[in-house]
Amino acid sequence: MSRSTIAVVDSKRLLELFGPRDQHLRKIRTALDVGISARDGEIHIEGEDTAVHRATEIFESLDQSLQDHGTITGQLVDRLLNGSSISEQLIHQESIEVHRPGGHIVPRSSGQADYVRTIRQSDIVFCEGPAGCGKTFLAVAMAVSALRQEQVTKIVLVRPAVEAGESLGFLPGDLQAKINPYLRPLLDALREMMDFDLLKKLTEQDVIEMIPLAYMRGRTLNDAFIILDEAQNTTAAQMKMFLTRLGVGSKMVISGDTTQIDLPPNRKSGLIDAMERLGKVAGCSKISLGGSDIVRHPLVQRIVDAYEE
Repeated sequence: MSRSTIAVVDSKRLLELFGPRDQHLRKIRTALDVGISARDGEIHIEGEDTAVHRATEIFESLDQSLQDHGTITGQLVDRLLNGSSISEQLIHQESIEVHRPGGHIVPRSSGQADYVRTIRQSDIVFCEGPAGCGKTFLAVAMAVSALRQEQVTKIVLVRPAVEAGESLGFLPGDLQAKINPYLRPLLDALREMMDFDLLKKLTEQDVIEMIPLAYMRGRTLNDAFIILDEAQNTTAAQMKMFLTRLGVGSKMVISGDTTQIDLPPNRKSGLIDAMERLGKVAGCSKISLGGSDIVRHPLVQRIVDAYEE
């Protein structure tokens, strides 16, 4: 048996470390099979040597995150318990400033931090990864940040009109009414980064544009941040058409999940084709996110793993 003691400055800090209703405490205690208690301004840990050492390291990492960022997330606890060696300081360096109170979005994994860093460094970025890994959300955050800092004058959010077994033609209403539900994931991301009135104003002024891929043909977009979402459902010809819309002072992010392709079986995904063709072209970068980057409900990662098996 081994024992460890961690000094805590005040009761409020202790509550933050243990989490709402002691959620973080219970998660660590159950995962490592250690005894954890708090008294006299200290955290006391008891158990097998290796488990006590890991629990101590985890609480010290949580305490450092609390000092640096003012908060502790359940995802951080999960990553530390899973043996992640990510540097929270390096991740925080890739924080994204957006239009909202306390307006910073921080990557939640080393893969997400690499993704944000790659977007900053390259004009065209291809990103593939499973559902919930933040590939669309972080790209939209980077677009909003670029607009806020006046690095671009326009945001263009694009999706191919290929749906998971459904048809836009059967939806009621005019064209705008048909495409609005389809573009909803992009709109949801935007609403987390700016208030409704500002989003409405920028959309009405065409500073933020959300359109199907087919409407990109013939355009040249200068000083714009352009995102192609669900890019696994483009054909090679559509991808070439999209990429050649890039104008002066613009940046493109192309994201998708290559395990969820809705194209006919005999059609190769434009995302896979472009990553093969352009991965080594100067100015183009590609990055892959994985299960460890999933930041939705913890069950999502287990679902993704089950389907991969």
